[in-house]
Formats: sequence, C-alpha cells, structure tokens
Amino acid sequence: MLRLIQKKRHEWQTFKAQLKKRSVWQYWVVDTVEIILVAVIMALTFREFVLQTSMVPTGSMIPTLNVGDRLFVNKFIYRFISPKRGDIVVFSSPFDDGKDYVKRCVALPGETLEIEHGDVYINGKLISFPGANIQSDFSFFGPQKIPNGHYFMMGDNRANSFDSRYWGFVPKGHVLGKALFTFWPLCRMRPLD
Repeated sequence: MLRLIQKKRHEWQTFKAQLKKRSVWQYWVVDTVEIILVAVIMALTFREFVLQTSMVPTGSMIPTLNVGDRLFVNKFIYRFISPKRGDIVVFSSPFDDGKDYVKRCVALPGETLEIEHGDVYINGKLISFPGANIQSDFSFFGPQKIPNGHYFMMGDNRANSFDSRYWGFVPKGHVLGKALFTFWPLCRMRPLD
C-alpha cells in the first residue's frame, strides 16, 4: 500500500513538473487547486476527529457559561478516556434534533445518584465540584443507578436546567467531546475546568 502511494505521488510530481515546462499558468492553477483541496480535507478531518467549535444554546450553565458563548471542544480526548465527574461535556441532544447540549458530567456509569434539596449524592456521599459555581436549587431526584455506558449530565444553573433529571441518561455514543475553553465573546475568553 505504501509503495502504491509513493508511486502515485511520484507520478503526480512528474506530471506537475512537465506541466510547469509547458505552461506556467496551467501549473499555477493545478498547484493552487491542489493546495486548496489538501487544506479542505485536512480541515474537515481535523474538525471531525480532533477539535470543533460549539455554541452554548441555553442558560442552563450560567454563570459558568452564558447563552451564546462559543467553545472549543476536544473531540479526541474521549476516544482514549471516559468523561470524568465535573467535566463540561458537549453531547448530541437526547431528542435527535441535530442540536448539541453543553452540561456538566455529574455521575458516571454504575454509580447511584440521589439529589436532596439540590445537594448531589453519589453512592451516598455528598459531592461538590471544586472551581464550579453551581447555582443551587431545591430539587429531589432518585436514588437511581446510572446504567453502564451512560452518564448523568446537569447544568450549573440547576434550578433552570433541562437536563438528565428530565430526559434521562446520556449514552457514551452521544458524547462529542470535552469543552476546553471559551473563545467568544473575547471578554469571556478563558479555559474551562
């Protein structure tokens, strides 16, 4: 396979060298199209597998993230490790409507989650999220065991978050990536924990 690729590359380089001798103008057009095609293929591959941008669609993550904040999302990391509790995760909408949601990963597969007066308990222990500005609520949920291959996601603005308490667990296959940092608006640019 490698030899075939090397052979085709050599044939292409030979073709371009001959074209350059015949017509500089045609060579310039072919070379420019080649550069554009390679750049587009690399950009699409990078966006599909490594890094994408995403916009925060709702106020469920206030004050951590505001509506309209734009994020860079690492799509590569969760191919090798699983989401951790506290990660800000971007995932496909549970309603298959083509939207992406942004929430905090609260509970992991196999754990038992319970919410009492807005306090989160995992396997009976009160959980806090260092560095996160969680807006309190007074809701109750569970106890409920998180199925294998699924995650429980909640917004930081708990009283105003439509999250796993309402539509259920997020399958690992719906997880798109980890939010790395906000880049727009510029005044809110910062890394995310």
